[in-house]
Amino acid sequence: MNIAKNMEAIFLTAVVLCGAMSFASAAIPAHLDARAHHTSVVDAGRMQVVTVSAHRLSAAQKASLAD
Repeated sequence: MNIAKNMEAIFLTAVVLCGAMSFASAAIPAHLDARAHHTSVVDAGRMQVVTVSAHRLSAAQKASLAD
């Protein structure tokens, strides 16, 4: 019986916290929200590109590295 009361209290606390956070996060403007920057389109001029140019190792080279 005591466990059921504790679970009810935990559930109600979680619901209250979720409700409070939804109102608090709705007040944040989109240009200040850190999550909004991850979903925006990236400017292609500023995007860093990494080009890897390497040859694949042959079976003999791989075997010599294992020694």
